[in-house]
Amino acid sequence: MRIKIINPNTTWSMTEKIGACARAVAHSGTEIVAVSPAMGPVSIESHYDEALAVPGLLQEIAAGEREGIDGYVIACFGDPGLKAARELARGPVVGIAEAAMHLASMVASRFSVVTTLGRTMGQAWHLAEIYGMERFCANVRACELPVLELEEPGSNARERIVDECRRSLEEDGSDCIVLGCAGMTDLCEHIGGLLGVPVIDGVAAGTKLIESLVTLKLQTSKRGELAHPLPKTMKGALEGFTLPR
Repeated sequence: MRIKIINPNTTWSMTEKIGACARAVAHSGTEIVAVSPAMGPVSIESHYDEALAVPGLLQEIAAGEREGIDGYVIACFGDPGLKAARELARGPVVGIAEAAMHLASMVASRFSVVTTLGRTMGQAWHLAEIYGMERFCANVRACELPVLELEEPGSNARERIVDECRRSLEEDGSDCIVLGCAGMTDLCEHIGGLLGVPVIDGVAAGTKLIESLVTLKLQTSKRGELAHPLPKTMKGALEGFTLPR
């Protein structure tokens, strides 16, 4: 089984960390291919960033189809380009917010999402709503922590995230934490050990869900909304995205 984990930003140190965490939970027979797109933002912290990350993400999906990849994980908590990726891919595609929220609903009655910047909280709430998770989501909280600070040696990011997770348990009535950024993937076990509740990282959750879907031979349906995109000419900077007839 070959699973492609796509970090939609272009910060390679984060991609390496994401790949390592996916390999730590994957079955011994699963090959994890962790990539960043060749183009796009260095971090994703706004709707603008998300929109500009999608073309590079779709290039990686298209490349994966040529390489015989069995399934994909989109490793950004905004789940950018998820439906477009499903249109392109034969195999299953999951986003890490989608995976983490669904698993949280299976092990707890209420969860809080702890994310980076306050400006991204609206997107997390939007995803909870469209995934049917709003009734399980007690709150979305932000550490006001830029994503790239998670990559800086000597940063106090870890302590700030732990403090916000602890407050979520005390103030939100939550009994589970969902980490709202792929850059937090290596903190899951540490925070869970400190707080004594399930702490869910979407990279690990997405990896195991994709493994299960591939094992069950469940591919993306090509009937209806997620059928392959219609052949269409693209112009200008997007000329390379033209789909042949």
